[in-house]
Amino acid sequence: ILDPPKLPALAARIWAGIEKANLQSDLGVAERPDDLGALVEHIDGYLCEIKDIQIKDGLHVLGQVPAGDQLRGLTAAMLRLGSGDVPGLRRAVGAAFGLDEEALVAAPGAPAPSPDRAADPDGGCLRPDPTIDVPTRPGVAALLERFGGPSASAGDLVDRLEAAQMALLDALALAGWEAGAVPRVCADVLGHADPGVQRALRFAATEVVPRIRRTPDELHHIVAALHGRHVPAGPSGAPTRGRLDVLPTGRNFYSVDPRALPSELSYEVGCKLAAALLERHAKETGELPKMVGLVAWGTAAMRTQGDDVAEILALLGVRPTWHPESRRVTGIEVVSLTELGRPRIDVTVRISGFFRDAFPHLVALLDDAVSTVAGLDEPDADNFVAAHARADAARLAAEIGGAAAWRRATTRIFGSKPGTYGAGLLALLDARDWRGDADLAAVYEAWGGFAYGRDLDGAAAAEPMRDCYARIEVAVKNLDSREHDILDSDDYYQYHGGMIATVRALTGSDPAAYLGDSSDPSRVVARSLAEETRRVFRARVANPRWIASMIRHGYKGAAELSATVDYLFGY
Repeated sequence: ILDPPKLPALAARIWAGIEKANLQSDLGVAERPDDLGALVEHIDGYLCEIKDIQIKDGLHVLGQVPAGDQLRGLTAAMLRLGSGDVPGLRRAVGAAFGLDEEALVAAPGAPAPSPDRAADPDGGCLRPDPTIDVPTRPGVAALLERFGGPSASAGDLVDRLEAAQMALLDALALAGWEAGAVPRVCADVLGHADPGVQRALRFAATEVVPRIRRTPDELHHIVAALHGRHVPAGPSGAPTRGRLDVLPTGRNFYSVDPRALPSELSYEVGCKLAAALLERHAKETGELPKMVGLVAWGTAAMRTQGDDVAEILALLGVRPTWHPESRRVTGIEVVSLTELGRPRIDVTVRISGFFRDAFPHLVALLDDAVSTVAGLDEPDADNFVAAHARADAARLAAEIGGAAAWRRATTRIFGSKPGTYGAGLLALLDARDWRGDADLAAVYEAWGGFAYGRDLDGAAAAEPMRDCYARIEVAVKNLDSREHDILDSDDYYQYHGGMIATVRALTGSDPAAYLGDSSDPSRVVARSLAEETRRVFRARVANPRWIASMIRHGYKGAAELSATVDYLFGY
C-alpha cells in the first residue's frame, strides 16, 4: 500500500461503484463492510467467475460453417473439457506452466501463486521451495512474461491461460488448421514444447475443425430426406461436454440405449449432484431437506446418460445394478445407512412428456426405488421416504383400503396426461390470465397432476400430487451443458418456476430453489435460482458482446432478445 491515507476514499469509490452496478445483491452484502481487502477479493472472484462463463457468439445458420472468431470460439468451447485421453486445451496450457487450472477456476478470488516459485514437474500445484533439485516446467513467471496482465488473483491467472489458449488457436488458424504445424505453433506461442498442449491442438486440427467444417451436410441431408433418400445416422449429445462424436450435425440422430441408463459414470455425477445439493441446503438452513422436488427432462437424460435419474437414486440411498457384459441396468440395490452417512431423502419428480415416452423403464426404476426405500424397516429420522409413506398410508387406509393406500402413499412421479406435453403455464402467462399463485398452481396441477409408475400409466392424481408438493422443501432443476441457460427457453420457468409457485400456493412459503450445474462433470456446483439468474443476466443478457452478436442476425436476433426478456419475466 503506497498511500494508506487514501484508503477510506478508495473504499467509498469502490462501494459506490458496487451500488451503481447493483452488485451488492450478487455478493450477498447488505451494506458496506469494514474490511475493504476481503470485499475486493470477493468482487474479484465473482467477476472472474462471471467472465469465465461461456457465451454464445451469435446464432447457428443452417448449413453455414462458422468462420473467424466464431470458429475459434466454437473450437475453444469444444476443447474446454477435452475428450477421452485428450486434455482440455486450457487445462493443458496451465499444466505446461505448472498450474492447476481446475483449482484456479474453483477459487478465482484467491491470491495467485508467487511468480518466483518453480513449477511442479508432475503438473500439480506450484512447489513452495525453489531450491528442490528436480526438473521443472516453466512457471508462472514464464506465463506472465509471454501473456502479460494482472496476476494478483487466481482469476487473473485464468485470464492469462485463456489468452494463451486463444493465441494458440489463432496461430493454428493462421497455419490453416494443419496438424503438421502444431509443434511449431506450440513452441512459438508458449516458448517451449508440451505434449499435452500439442495433443489438444492436434485433436483440434484433425477432429474438431474438420467436423465443424462439415456443417453444409445439414442442407445436403435435408434435401436428401425430402427426396426420400438415406440420411446418415449419428449419436445425440452435447459436444461441449466432451461428446465430439455428435458432430458433424445434420445427421439422423439416435438416442442412447435406454436400458443402459443411468450409466456408471452418470451415477457418479448424480451422487455429486446430490451431495452438492444437500451440502448447500445444510449450509443455508442447518439441516437436510426431508423432501426434494426435481424436474427431469428426456433430452437431458439423452445428453447425460441419466444424471437426473442418478441424482434421484442417490438421494433415496440406492444405486443401480448393471449387467457385467452389456452394462444395462438390471435393478437397484439399497445402500446401507452406515455407508450413506445421512438419512434417505424423499423425492417428488416432475417428468416431461418426452421423458415419459422415451424412458418408461426409468419411470419404473424410480418407482421401484421409492417403493423399496419406503418399505425398509428403518426409523423415521433415518428414512424420510418411509416416514412419509407410513403416515400417508395410515391416514388413507380406512378410506380406500390398505393396498390402495400404500400405492398412493408411495406415488412420487408426476407428469402430463398421456399423449400431452408441457407444463401449461406459457399460454397463461402470455394471456396474463392469472392473479396469484393459486391460479398458477391450478394450471400446473391440471397439466402435471397425472401419476406414473407400475400400474399407474398416467392416472389422474391431483390429490397425491398436492400431498407430495406440500412437503417439498427444495425445488431443483439441473443444467448439464454450457450450450444453453435458464433464460434460453420457456420450459425452465414453466417446469421449475411452476413447481416453486405450486409449492408456495400450497404452503404459503417459498421452497429453496436450486440449479445443479454439471456442465463440467468434474466440478459439480449447486446454485440458488437467484444466483444463477444473476450470473446469466450479467454474463449474457446485459453483455454488450452477446447483444452485438444478436444484432448481426437482424430480425431473428431481435426475436431472441425479446424471448430472453420474456423468459426472465416468466421466471
